[in-house]
Amino acid sequence: MINRRDILKTGAAAAGAALLMPHQAFAQAPAFAPRPGKWRDFEVVTRLDLAGQGKAQAWIPLPSVDQPEWIRPGKSDWTTNAASVEVVRDPKYGAQMLHVVFKEGEAAPSVEIRSRFSLRDRAEDFAAGGKPALSEAERKLYLEATELMPTDGIVRETAEKAAAGKTGDVEKARAIYEWVVANTFRDAKTRGCGTGDVASMLRTGNLGGKCADLNALYVALVRSVGIPARDIYGIRVAPSQFGYASLGAGSATITKSQHCRAEVWLEGHGWVATDPADVRKVVLEEPPGNNAIDNPKVVAARETLFGAWEGNWLGYNMAHDLELPGSRHKVGFLMYPQAEVAGALLDCLDPDTFRYMIRSAEITA
Repeated sequence: MINRRDILKTGAAAAGAALLMPHQAFAQAPAFAPRPGKWRDFEVVTRLDLAGQGKAQAWIPLPSVDQPEWIRPGKSDWTTNAASVEVVRDPKYGAQMLHVVFKEGEAAPSVEIRSRFSLRDRAEDFAAGGKPALSEAERKLYLEATELMPTDGIVRETAEKAAAGKTGDVEKARAIYEWVVANTFRDAKTRGCGTGDVASMLRTGNLGGKCADLNALYVALVRSVGIPARDIYGIRVAPSQFGYASLGAGSATITKSQHCRAEVWLEGHGWVATDPADVRKVVLEEPPGNNAIDNPKVVAARETLFGAWEGNWLGYNMAHDLELPGSRHKVGFLMYPQAEVAGALLDCLDPDTFRYMIRSAEITA
């Protein structure tokens, strides 16, 4: 016979086990220590099916980041009923996109793009050095302000306070990284990945947002103290192999898996991986959610994501303030497919109405 005391004991034991499960699962997962190793090959398929009256055109980001240490873009091909198709390269940042224009009255404008690329984990050895210097042209480009990322006024004041007492670039960049992690939060109500309006965040004191906000804040702060930095706009393509549900694609359909990361140029080390926004994502979203800053998974992410990241994410480009060819519209960054019908830009954060889908697959053969 089962009595009430047995039931209470069983319930208490189950509750205790449930509380331990996230930590036990993490303990069983590999340590969060990405290291350069085997390359993995992927394919991403992006399909647009536009609707509406009037002339339609679209701009779809293509993989255009080519960094031999962690990403190798491959071939892209497409099928479409567009009247014209052109691969366009932004002259300032090198961002590539497929620009398709449909004839007036096309009943079902559509385009499907297949892009292949290779990825691997990356990690910086801060005890080593000897990387070549950054060119003056690139230094200038990745120190300049953008429309949404000023580098003077309140931005510089904040950065100088965050890096006070630090001497070298590595110390300053790390101190600003720690400041962003400690003082921002991931806001689940933010649409998409956010807008990256750094000045507004600092003026209002509302330091919440998502990756395009928090990592843009980091980049602007670092640039303001004379250290080159850049956002890379992309999308998660595979689950994490380190036990993080929040740091990978949850399925083969990645339509809403966009994510931007950040890099900082450190003398002797070159471009170094950083991602303070993903630390705040782990705090908010990693099961069971709303984690304490001293949660083991948060601590591991915080330690790792200055200097390393996992190779389960495709970087499209580093472009800001991008004018869409053949259009009067401009976007702050190109991470989502963009399209317009009859001159009106569609809402890229509403893929069900816009009607686009993105899928990914790892190529193992």
